[in-house]
Order: sequence, then structure tokens, then C-alpha cells
Amino acid sequence: MWSNAVIQQKIDYVHNNPVEGGLVYKAEDYVYSNAIDYSGQKGLIDDVVVFRMFSI
Repeated sequence: MWSNAVIQQKIDYVHNNPVEGGLVYKAEDYVYSNAIDYSGQKGLIDDVVVFRMFSI
């Protein structure tokens, strides 16, 4: 991945698939997604590393 924008685009795409598919209303509601970890809550899996973008 060559830029923070591209990385964020890919994360958003994966997290929004269950929403676009009509399975849930919010990405963090899909039980098998780590989107909940990105929303600041605790998901099913321990020790999930949430990607943070940094300035170079």
C-alpha cells in the first residue's frame, strides 16, 4: 500500500461490505468484523491491532 489514503480506502471497503450487502446497519454490528475495534469498542478477538496512520 503506497499511501495512507489507499490504506484507509481498503479498510473502509472491507468494513462496509456487510452494510452494503444488507446484513447490518452499521459496520461495527457485524459480529465477524473488526470494525468494532476501530470504533473504540471491544470485539470478539483479543489483541486486535488497529491500524493508525502517521505523518511521514
